[in-house]
Amino acid sequence: MKRKTFLKNGIIGLGSLVAVPSILSACSKNDDDSNSNSSCQPSPKETAGPFPIKSPASLVKANIIGDREGVPLIIKIIVQNTKFNCALTQGIKVDIWQCDSHGNYSEYNDQLEGDFTANNFLRGRQETDVNGEATFVSLYPGWYPGRAPHLHLELKNDQDKSLLVTQIAFPEDISTQVYTTAKYNGNFDTSNASDDPFEGSLDRNMADSVVGDINSGYTLTKIVKASI
Repeated sequence: MKRKTFLKNGIIGLGSLVAVPSILSACSKNDDDSNSNSSCQPSPKETAGPFPIKSPASLVKANIIGDREGVPLIIKIIVQNTKFNCALTQGIKVDIWQCDSHGNYSEYNDQLEGDFTANNFLRGRQETDVNGEATFVSLYPGWYPGRAPHLHLELKNDQDKSLLVTQIAFPEDISTQVYTTAKYNGNFDTSNASDDPFEGSLDRNMADSVVGDINSGYTLTKIVKASI
């Protein structure tokens, strides 16, 4: 059954993108995932959802917008290794995927607005640099019935072994502001607290910071911790 079709959105340029300083985090020594220091435990493991990237190696790019429209979003992922005192880690592949402003995912059929199997918008891969950072140029995600606003993320090593699949939640006050614009479908129908994947782990799924405004865009920063 196809999901309900929503109204089409307007057009926005990239505008001025907001920068945010790198976040560095020091954690107590953690030799395994059972360490009692909660500040250095791995990020929550979450489902990849029904629309994971089919061939991430072919989508090595920082700008993942494609032909989509919406409020600009810089996504900054900082990877830490819980096996080594939450050390910043270089050379980790970061795969991300998200829906567009209307709740559609590329690479799949039966979306809110039809068949997007021939598209690969809002999907991409980057490797972490010497500061453990991977950065993407994207758009603030929309929402679809039954889910709070979110984006998906997977970490892989240089042999493409999966290290962690997780999801990132967005502050509801900022999502509400974004969804009042003509480019989105109005306010979401599922709160962060009632979203099944975030149950019991919302504080660790939440973005560490989202700064900016609907005119110039936002920057999201998230420290992702994994046993690498």
